[in-house]
Amino acid sequence: MDAIPVQTRAAPGGLSGRAAYFVSDSTGITAETLGSALLANFPGVAFQRHTIPFVDTVEGARNVVKDIERSLQNGARPIIFATVKSAEILAELRMSGSVIIDLLGGHLTELEDALGTTASEQLGQYHGVGDIERYFARMRAVEYAIEHDDGQSMRALDIADVIIIAPSRCGKTPTTMYLALQYGLLVANYPLTDDDFPSDGLPKTVARHVEKCFGLTTTPLRLSQVRHERRPSSTYSSLAQCTLELRRAEDLYRRNRVPFLNSSTKSVEEMSAVIMQSMRLRA
Repeated sequence: MDAIPVQTRAAPGGLSGRAAYFVSDSTGITAETLGSALLANFPGVAFQRHTIPFVDTVEGARNVVKDIERSLQNGARPIIFATVKSAEILAELRMSGSVIIDLLGGHLTELEDALGTTASEQLGQYHGVGDIERYFARMRAVEYAIEHDDGQSMRALDIADVIIIAPSRCGKTPTTMYLALQYGLLVANYPLTDDDFPSDGLPKTVARHVEKCFGLTTTPLRLSQVRHERRPSSTYSSLAQCTLELRRAEDLYRRNRVPFLNSSTKSVEEMSAVIMQSMRLRA
């Protein structure tokens, strides 16, 4: 398969940064995830990121090298994060003069030694369906998340692994979908509105499942900014309304002993990890 066109993301603020390539013989997800995790340790450095999946032939690698050589004209050597099994393709990439971070090589050798067998030559093996039951479990979890997004359905809440509750625009939906797709967890989410606050207890629809509830909050300013993008200059997005809803929500969590976290400075991955640990969930 020929490499598909480069997917490029500029450095924050439109700055031109050092070129970082995520090159893979499969989808590029592993290269981008692991490479980005490493780059996150250098917040003071701007990067121009390029994802190039399906580089599974020497000819495809040569095309990548041509693209990378153009980056060399801009100064510092580009960095390539590679998840490529073929030694020939890696050798071709090294011809670009880039810094190569081989994300598979050393680890595969260690595993081969530990397991007493050689790694499969099949390309993209680590992105295959693999355990078919686990794959379908994740698909079912995604369907469940879609059905139960934003309180649309209260059906089968008894089988939910967790029910995320929060005022509108606090990060319920992306966190729900990440937990479903990444871990195969059955996650519902429910929006807290003005109608839910006169009572000291949780909304009736989720009250009997309090042990499965997890709350999200944020800062009033952040919530106001996010809501303003959806409904500019409205009561819904006003700082006063956001402050009131968040204070009521946090009081509700405390009264009902619902664990919660502030989502304002956390990524979806971080929030999901905290939820799984707090609720003692396993993928």
